[in-house]
Amino acid sequence: MSSNLYIPKNCKYCGNAFTARTTVTKYCSDTCAKRAYKARKREEKIQAILTKDMQQPKEVVQVINPNAVNNKDFLSVTEVSQLIGVSRWTVQRMIQQGRLKAVPFGRKRIVARWQIENLFN
Repeated sequence: MSSNLYIPKNCKYCGNAFTARTTVTKYCSDTCAKRAYKARKREEKIQAILTKDMQQPKEVVQVINPNAVNNKDFLSVTEVSQLIGVSRWTVQRMIQQGRLKAVPFGRKRIVARWQIENLFN
């Protein structure tokens, strides 16, 4: 059963003018309808993530106290990088180049404090 309705409308996705055959038609073509659906689903996902992030408590970044580092004889790579003021990767490169000696300790590598002091002497 076809209708004799010819309603001029504008596509809600691309904005082009078209002639609708029903009163509920929103898009000029199937392609625009599919693209609008994907855009709507993408927005829903983004909004879900944003509301989820707002509800969760912020992750606390642990900053190593410089006074605690000063009292240690052996330091981790992260502590060495914070003490010297360089990135962890720079410390890793220094270890690979042999300028700094690190000893494996479990899953970490530790560096003796005297080696760091010898770097600057």
